[in-house]
Amino acid sequence: MAQAIEEWYKQMPVITRSYLTAAVAITIGCSLEIISPYHLYLNPKLVVKHYQFWRLITNFLYFRKMDLDFMFHMFFLARYCKLLEENTFRGRTADFFYMLLFGASVLTGIVLIGGMIPYLSASFARIIFLSNSLTFMMVYVWSKQNPFIHMSFLGLFTFTAAYLPWVLLGFSVLVGASAWVDLLGMIAGHAYYFLEDVYPQMTGRRPLKTPSLIKALFADEDVVVARPENVRFAPPPAEELHRD
Repeated sequence: MAQAIEEWYKQMPVITRSYLTAAVAITIGCSLEIISPYHLYLNPKLVVKHYQFWRLITNFLYFRKMDLDFMFHMFFLARYCKLLEENTFRGRTADFFYMLLFGASVLTGIVLIGGMIPYLSASFARIIFLSNSLTFMMVYVWSKQNPFIHMSFLGLFTFTAAYLPWVLLGFSVLVGASAWVDLLGMIAGHAYYFLEDVYPQMTGRRPLKTPSLIKALFADEDVVVARPENVRFAPPPAEELHRD
């Protein structure tokens, strides 16, 4: 069993493995009171006035207490982050990292701007960790990339992947969780989908082109299909056909 888990972990692509490791380590550290969540949550005043810039990152790594909700989000993170990195972004690790960076920036911007809007500021002030929203963004992007895959929800009913975010949103409402967290993830995911897939088809321009600086951080390997030995892809010359 332990060996199977180790192999599963080692086979994860680099971004998925790194994010999952950091999220589990920090959440466990907070549960054991080794790390204080008060040093991790998003606080604009502490970021700007006290230069605690790490909060812009750590608020995406803490998934609250270790309960059933934590297990669900670790499953979503391990599954859909891996599916995106291995399939949609195969051989494009830098582009995948840029997608996460874009999503984190959009989510942070929404919370900061929303905190300045009257009648909404109180709701946004309660959103101090965006880890669940970033995970939900990955689910949304994956559903847009694979809209016709058939899925089942707890064996109760089937649907196509295009409706997965809405099914999960409805489930969150039913169990009494905040819908804001999932909605923010959907907004960030749709912003990325529109700018990366829809807008380029409309205008021929790609506004989310990955910067060369980020590409330099990742040495992506080309996907090469090896040609088997002694396999012909064209008929042999006529003289070989008549040779004894």
